[in-house]
Amino acid sequence: MSNTKIGLGLAALGRPDYINIRPEQNIDKSIESFKANALKVLDESYALGIRDFDVAPSYGLGEQFLQDWNDSRNHKDVHLSTKFGYTYVANWEVGFSGKHEIKEHSIEKLNAQWEVSKALLPNLKIYQIHSATLDSGVLTNDAVLSRLNDLKQEHQLKIGISSSGTEQVRIIEDALKVTFDGEDLFDSYQVTFNIFEQSTLEILKQLLAKGKTIIIKEALANGRIFRNEKFEEYHEAYTYLETLSTKYNVGTDAIAIRFIMDSLEPSIILSGASSTNQLQQNLKALNFKLDADDISKLKSFAVDPKDYWQERSDLSWN
Repeated sequence: MSNTKIGLGLAALGRPDYINIRPEQNIDKSIESFKANALKVLDESYALGIRDFDVAPSYGLGEQFLQDWNDSRNHKDVHLSTKFGYTYVANWEVGFSGKHEIKEHSIEKLNAQWEVSKALLPNLKIYQIHSATLDSGVLTNDAVLSRLNDLKQEHQLKIGISSSGTEQVRIIEDALKVTFDGEDLFDSYQVTFNIFEQSTLEILKQLLAKGKTIIIKEALANGRIFRNEKFEEYHEAYTYLETLSTKYNVGTDAIAIRFIMDSLEPSIILSGASSTNQLQQNLKALNFKLDADDISKLKSFAVDPKDYWQERSDLSWN
């Protein structure tokens, strides 16, 4: 039905607070409890056929949880990806009032985070710049780019970027210009694309035609695809999504993921599930196909990227 695979991102599994809209739950937010849950979700993911797992040092203890799982399970067929450039600083403080993560795209940060991340080898297959931006200058930082190319050659890695914000298309265009010995440095692009944020559709199709690995994150728009009285502007979208949920007998999450599969067919769509139940619901996207009218109508719900990203920046950590 589709060549797209569903992978698991650990952003919500590795830290007690995350930018997401989710119901308040009386859950144990201790490190021990979070690790036990992360390992449970990772085991369930593998049992259900998921082989692609994505993490970053800024996902709290997510990278450590994934490493512990990878080392203890010793699966030979998993593909891991991680990133450099953001540091988690909330120190597991629930309700932390400051910035939870700090961006630094320096050669020093790359070298320091690589020293930890390399423990994921040999299952580490993709190494990425975390949220590459134009203002950080990382795409013109010769020391960083050369070091990434060295790691690519030494460990046969795919080098990638992840992107966010209103300038995703420009960031991708600039990344495509980075070459070493006539070969593109970047093989992988992890991009936000969903029912509401569709600004990257055309350039992602071009990247797929070039044979690049395309990883879609935030497929559920940080929870905004679920009916929420705070977002009245999405009322029509919510109603239609619920109609499709009934039609295909799946949750709204599966509709949102299937929309990406059928309109773009990327390499991987990351589930951000934080429980085995959420994961199982997400994976229902593999079992049906939207028709052309469904896809056309869902495309009509795209919003202005400036509005989308401003709205996202206003979401609280919970």
